[in-house]
Amino acid sequence: MLLGCIGDDFTGSSDLGNTLVKQGMRTVQYVGVPSGDAAGDVEAGVVALKSRSIPVTEAVAQSLAALEWLQAQGCRQFLFKYCSTFDSTPEGNIGPVAEALADALGASRVIVCPAFPATGRSVYMGHLFVGDRLLNESGMENHPLTPMTDPDLRRWLALQCTGSVGHVPAQVVAAGPEAIAARLTEETDKGHRLIVADAIHDGDLLALGRAAKDLPLLTGGSGIAMGLPGNFADAGLLAGTAADWQGQAGPVAVLSGSCSNATRDQIALHAQDNPAREITAESAMAGEVTAEGLADWVMAEQAGGIPLVYSSATPEVVRAAQETYGRAAVADKLEGLMAALAQALVARGVTRLIVAGGETSGAVVEALAPESFRIGPEIDPGVPVVRPSETLVLALKSGNFGARDFFAKAARQMEQGG
Repeated sequence: MLLGCIGDDFTGSSDLGNTLVKQGMRTVQYVGVPSGDAAGDVEAGVVALKSRSIPVTEAVAQSLAALEWLQAQGCRQFLFKYCSTFDSTPEGNIGPVAEALADALGASRVIVCPAFPATGRSVYMGHLFVGDRLLNESGMENHPLTPMTDPDLRRWLALQCTGSVGHVPAQVVAAGPEAIAARLTEETDKGHRLIVADAIHDGDLLALGRAAKDLPLLTGGSGIAMGLPGNFADAGLLAGTAADWQGQAGPVAVLSGSCSNATRDQIALHAQDNPAREITAESAMAGEVTAEGLADWVMAEQAGGIPLVYSSATPEVVRAAQETYGRAAVADKLEGLMAALAQALVARGVTRLIVAGGETSGAVVEALAPESFRIGPEIDPGVPVVRPSETLVLALKSGNFGARDFFAKAARQMEQGG
């Protein structure tokens, strides 16, 4: 294994695996820290954690355990993957985990870049944009767990860190890898270890990856990995071949716990022509809906289209429920219900499962408990099909990803294969 990656959620880890496969690396996504060694033909290993919203100390401990396992597999470079919308609170977990990994690896300079231009995420003047909106005007300010209220990554990251934060501006990135490397040295000399890098185009991410050839640690969204396989290929370390991928027929279902604007648009379109059933926070908290009952409904509706079960409310409805029951209680109840529903559906023979929302995807994957995923074809930018077993394929979608018809497109791609 050459490249060792640590993801703070399951959807983002699949996104990263998709990027690496497209760039020519044999990649496997692991669910949590494996207990045994990896297969010998794996070139990039992605250890997927559900650490984005847990207490800082737990996130750091889990990430360091993943690092230790990846080091034992012989990895030469490491990447800490988080969401392209930098989902975090003023306390963490991005900064504390990045600093802990840097300490463990003796890394003196660490790139911080969540940019992913293919999905509209760019970093300019140290600020994160979603499309043509600053992060705090994109809808992410209403996130139920990690509301993003400041688009300045330097300022937000500094709240989470013990050290200061540097910056590589866009004009330096545009000048290429040598200019980037020189600026990283300048920022390190100023006492900055975590260094935010601007990136507007894919070419910027490729240049950053090239400049990071000899760095032990990088952090960012999946885009920052675009240039890394080329470094290994130049050194003659990649096999250059990928495994065949087969499609999966059979019953299908969509589970959505994301409250993002994009997902709610996807739900509205899908519900026009397909069976759809909403779970409200009130009904879940009162025990009025059960996983077994929902699973029976999904199976009964297979002939009517692609059944959708969702708990994707507006920000106002989410806030009201959190005020009534408590933020953690609502999240735990809904995630637990979706996880149990996924188990019930697989037990009833569902072979294609589409899940929207990072936290929901994490809960579902933990409930199904696969050891690893094979990374398959891309559905939309940042979202591949993944295979945890010979009879099941998944699509794990971050809330803001995917076209409006993503659910129907995902079902087709899962069945057709590569």
